[in-house]
Amino acid sequence: MPIKKIYGNVTGLKSSIRQKLQNLYRRKVPKDQLVSYDMARDLARWSYETGRQIGCLIGRDGSVEMVIVGDARSVFIPELPKSREGRSRLRGLRLVHTHIKGEPLTQDDFMDLVFLRLDCVAAIGVDNHGGPGKIYIAHIFPGRNSTNENTPQWVTLPPVPCSDASVNFSELIESIEEELERHRSTMEARVDSDRALLVAVTDRDHTDLDSHINEMRELARAAGIKIVDTVVQRVRKVNPRFLIGKGKLSEIMVRALQHGVDLLIFDRELNPSQVKALTDATELRVVDRTQLILDIFAQRAKSREGKIQVEMAQLRYLMPRLNVRDDALSRLTGGIGARGPGETKLEIDRRRIKKRLAHLERALNEIRKNRYEKRRRRNRTEMPVISIIGYTNAGKSTLLNALTRSDAPVADQYFATLDPLSRRLRFPKDFEVIVTDTVGFINELPNELLDAFAATLEELHDADLLLHVVDVSNPRFEDHIESVRKILRKLDLHNKPELLVFNKMDRLPSAVARKLADQYGAVAVSAIERSTLPPLIYELEKRVEMICFYEQFEQKEKESA
Repeated sequence: MPIKKIYGNVTGLKSSIRQKLQNLYRRKVPKDQLVSYDMARDLARWSYETGRQIGCLIGRDGSVEMVIVGDARSVFIPELPKSREGRSRLRGLRLVHTHIKGEPLTQDDFMDLVFLRLDCVAAIGVDNHGGPGKIYIAHIFPGRNSTNENTPQWVTLPPVPCSDASVNFSELIESIEEELERHRSTMEARVDSDRALLVAVTDRDHTDLDSHINEMRELARAAGIKIVDTVVQRVRKVNPRFLIGKGKLSEIMVRALQHGVDLLIFDRELNPSQVKALTDATELRVVDRTQLILDIFAQRAKSREGKIQVEMAQLRYLMPRLNVRDDALSRLTGGIGARGPGETKLEIDRRRIKKRLAHLERALNEIRKNRYEKRRRRNRTEMPVISIIGYTNAGKSTLLNALTRSDAPVADQYFATLDPLSRRLRFPKDFEVIVTDTVGFINELPNELLDAFAATLEELHDADLLLHVVDVSNPRFEDHIESVRKILRKLDLHNKPELLVFNKMDRLPSAVARKLADQYGAVAVSAIERSTLPPLIYELEKRVEMICFYEQFEQKEKESA
């Protein structure tokens, strides 16, 4: 059996002390004891002689797994191998170390407890004669009260003399594990989908924050993920490494352990180094808002064009993150030729992505040509085009079905429609228009998606009228209107004629809905009640006639000139 290493700064230690520390590996603590009195006494004496903290990591079978020599104030635990049980279990190790001045557990001790998922952490106080004094013990709080935001992250036991340590370690760990398992089982019984913690990093006020968190929850639901808990970090200055403070990070890790989740969803985009730092620190999967939206699009894309655009967006998002993800291209490894001499894996992966992007770009250009030909043939018929736009889940597809008596798929979810869909609508004055449904917009739509869906959004440039659908029952409908118009400005479509439609009026008192419609110059409807549609159809008919008459007038002016 190889000799195990003593970790830490051993410079200046006497050879006799080194040998005694090395012999700790041969000792075994009884399973029902946190630490034997003999070991506590020896650790205290050696710590007194050297003027340094000395600690041991002890396994559940009582064997010493690591011996660490620190300085007068702390011990530094080296990087431990990733736990085989993942983040849903304690690591199966406990830290027992000395405090030279007999002080209680420090913040560093609590951070080690949480970040390393230790069974417990214990500090042996060294008295003035080099003997063991009181022992201070803490363990992770195993359950979380959802109604109490101030639930502690850890439990500190009353200090007891080392000579009278009454803690039955095996019973303590068994009770902690049972409570963790009971809490996880309760959560799993309530949720039948993937579970995650939502991390909101914000400087918003409470009203905006609640709406923002609800939107993130809806995005997660659309991706098939259940948010089981939310952690809010209010920041004035963002931590460049973790985005959040270390104290809040420890809270996240405890909650992940309590809920048995292995996925964190952040409400803003993370840079590659932040993803790596968070993943390394927590051993959890980390997803940001952009990646969550990309995942939804990947699940929903049905047409060849939609799949191409989503894959292009994913690859563009992945490119700058290659150096922090070794498995980034695991799904693209097949069919790749021999590697060039001297190339690193990073260079090869980048070359693969560029090659794949070029191939997808060519395929998308072909689709654009076909779409252009269809539009050209349609324009020859001089049939007006109405494009339905709006915030995601505003009811655009439902309104398309109601107007055209079609059966386009609808769902009460974000981004239920990705692929454009066109139907004909005949007005009472016996002329027809083409009505096109488009992908929903969202606040701060990722640039990768906006660029990738440029081919689809080209349809909007050929539209004679934009039918802007708004969920008027949403408290933040004004922000949604502005978010959509902001994207239209990016696409240089802000000068297109627009008709505002306030949908879901059935969720408000009719007088309130109509007052809001009058205030914003909109038409109030409920797409699920056809009886509310005649005013919209009349307004559409009038707008289209005006647009067509104006175009015909312009054409005659040009011909006469």
